[in-house]
Amino acid sequence: MTAFESTVLCRYDVLLPDRGVAALVGEVQIALFRLHDGTVFAIGNQDPYSGANVMSRGIVGSRGDVPTVASPMFKQVFDLRTGMCLDDPEVSLPVYPVEIVDGMVRVGENGDG
Repeated sequence: MTAFESTVLCRYDVLLPDRGVAALVGEVQIALFRLHDGTVFAIGNQDPYSGANVMSRGIVGSRGDVPTVASPMFKQVFDLRTGMCLDDPEVSLPVYPVEIVDGMVRVGENGDG
């Protein structure tokens, strides 16, 4: 049983490390990322600066211990844990809860951010 209302998106093992994929949860596009350490994050797919749904195509990296994704449009960097833009703390992306249940990736339907 999951700890939150969620949608099954895919099998965990089909996600490639340090790559993003886009998914539709309800009517909302999200960007799903599996990091090299196996952690999975889900953020809103819409770049707040350009309005384009491209965050899943961003460059995965880190700033110190902070896992990040850089927008492929204008290169702003976002914290994958909080959705906060590290280049402009006034801007953030919605963040969705993720859990792996029986090898399946489940994402919450309500994002905070």
